[in-house]
Amino acid sequence: MAETLRIALAGLGTVGAGVIRLLGENGGLIAQRAGRPIEITAVSARDRTKDRGIDISSYAWEDDMTVLAAREDVDVVVELVGGSDGPALALARKALAAGKDLVTANKAMVAHHGLELGELAESQGAAMRYEAAVAGGIPAIKGLGEGAAANRIERIYGILNGTCNYILSEMESTGRDFADVLGEAQALGYAEADPTFDIEGVDAAHKLSLLAALAFGTRLDFDAVATTGISRIRAADIAQARALGYVIRLIGLADCENADGSRHLFQRVAPYLVPVSHPLAGVGGATNAVVAEGNYSGRLLFEGAGAGDGPTASAVVADLIDIARGNVPPPFSLPVSQLEASAPADPGNRRNRAYLRFLVADRPGVLAEITAAMRDAGVSIESMIQQGQPGDEDDPVLVAMVTHEGPEGAVERAMELLAGSPSLADEPLVMRLLG
Repeated sequence: MAETLRIALAGLGTVGAGVIRLLGENGGLIAQRAGRPIEITAVSARDRTKDRGIDISSYAWEDDMTVLAAREDVDVVVELVGGSDGPALALARKALAAGKDLVTANKAMVAHHGLELGELAESQGAAMRYEAAVAGGIPAIKGLGEGAAANRIERIYGILNGTCNYILSEMESTGRDFADVLGEAQALGYAEADPTFDIEGVDAAHKLSLLAALAFGTRLDFDAVATTGISRIRAADIAQARALGYVIRLIGLADCENADGSRHLFQRVAPYLVPVSHPLAGVGGATNAVVAEGNYSGRLLFEGAGAGDGPTASAVVADLIDIARGNVPPPFSLPVSQLEASAPADPGNRRNRAYLRFLVADRPGVLAEITAAMRDAGVSIESMIQQGQPGDEDDPVLVAMVTHEGPEGAVERAMELLAGSPSLADEPLVMRLLG
């Protein structure tokens, strides 16, 4: 058997502790499959004395995690600290500059600095692996970069945030409103004390930008991801969707087209109405799922636990096994120099159906005002429901409608025509139907 692969582990939180437990429990099996033992030699975290329920006494300790990159008894640095900048980025840069392989679960860092780190890895002949950064234990990165490598990917989309999926699933099954379910998710540990990155779609956008670069061979462009979260979704929206034969899911979706001699990359994270017959409609709880549509493979579905110590540690160690085997493809399937630049796609001409929800004053002429705006913008209404709200007669009334298929730009023009109308008690909610 070949020499031991020696790793340094930065970050001993839930995932870091999971990696230590996994290597300890399955070490013999992992060595057989990797062709060599994989052992931890050094660790670093903020608090050396914290009880993590694991024994770290046999590992060298570094108070400054960046020192891990300079140790001669380290072949691979595993970064599990998190954060797009700061110590995590400093460690990643130093590790790769020293020619050491890097494994990370840090989707924010890769989304913001992946091109720089990828170029550095390639220049030093080092591996940069980040399977655990997207969808926890689901082999989405490996599936795209290797399993579907012979295909032209037409579209990639999926449920990329377990917190949002749990909240929407619970709203669906219990009829409760968003704020109530969010509080429960925080109490159960599914949502952070500050859930903004999750519920506003930022976490999913980080992951989508990585999947898009892999799927289409384009340069990372996180800033171009159009992002809308789920905080404005009401129990009434869930009920209306169900009546129409849909469920609501936060979906990250990307596709790429050639036009005018250049590539145009579309990336969006937003709540969608998903047909109950679609595989994603059955994905409930904190589960993640990624769908890739290849021109020869057809639809590929990757589904599983999107977070947690076990699934994420499994993805980290899978990357370590690949490195131990010498399987080190470019970070984004192609060398960074070969990734194509792309312009953000204009969504105005994209054709789809839309669900529109208005909270309006209960007085004559309001519906006429809304339908006139739709008419003037060229939006064709397929169906409309008006639902009175229990309580005071001055409470707003919910009006929901579904449009016929048409350009997104027409719906946006209708919203502009209605902007500032005294008839509207709140900003309209627009959700597309996944087709």
